[in-house]
Amino acid sequence: MNKHIILFDLLRQAKATELGLCYTIASMKKYQPITINRRAKYDFAITDSLLAGIVLLGTEVKSIRNGRADLKGAFATLKNDELWLNNAFVPPYQTGRNLEGYDPSRARKLLVHKRELKKLTAAQQSGLSIVPLSLGAQGGFLKTEVGIGKGKRKQDKRETIKRRAAEREASRHIKRSRK
Repeated sequence: MNKHIILFDLLRQAKATELGLCYTIASMKKYQPITINRRAKYDFAITDSLLAGIVLLGTEVKSIRNGRADLKGAFATLKNDELWLNNAFVPPYQTGRNLEGYDPSRARKLLVHKRELKKLTAAQQSGLSIVPLSLGAQGGFLKTEVGIGKGKRKQDKRETIKRRAAEREASRHIKRSRK
């Protein structure tokens, strides 16, 4: 690594510590979910996932960082070789401003590489669904984790519930036996 880059990173980290912002450069790059779509993993058997950038307005960014976004009932679609996030609820940031004509559930464009877009297109053509799993921050950017999966039937959901209950019971027995 170049000496100048290392020196710049150390100076930036020192300046942040001086301002009371304790973080490391490595932790800035890690994806940290803000809002999770819990229903997606219950309704779909997720086989693969990828991170996609998202096109937002400034007030939407502030609202998401405050944790006010909701992915319940959200889905992703492919239109004209672009990936779109539909039905994701992002209320406007609560300021004194009144945003007339703002639609909290509007379609938002997701930014992916061409090779990822081809992969998603092939998955959708083979009958798999594209589902948003979470919305979070990576570095200074907001990203959406998108999963590729097949919809579960009612029986599969029951099996998932039974398996989770069995795992919980097993962990309880292990904790009791340690005491």
